[in-house]
Amino acid sequence: MLSSTDETFLAYWSKNREQERTSTRPFLIGLSGGFTLGISLILVLSSGWYERANMIANSRLSSIVLLIAILVISLFMAFFYRKFRWEMQEQRYLELLARKKNTENAGAKQP
Repeated sequence: MLSSTDETFLAYWSKNREQERTSTRPFLIGLSGGFTLGISLILVLSSGWYERANMIANSRLSSIVLLIAILVISLFMAFFYRKFRWEMQEQRYLELLARKKNTENAGAKQP
């Protein structure tokens, strides 16, 4: 027997599963996570707490390359997060469908 939250999730996901695959909300959440990671990297480099790393970064690393790397990492994290969230919801949906089918089959076999 499924709970009411499981039943509402089954109804929601069966209706909206294809729309959620290309949704922008999880993409934006992942993008903000990537930018947060990039900003923290810039803060660590600019804080100067490790002088040797700062010297190497300033002599070998172009700031444009660093910004492009942060952008690429942010886009990858956004895509990965959206795909991960969809896969988790899809797995939950399939597990609940299987559980519902098993309980219906078990109820039908008993006299």
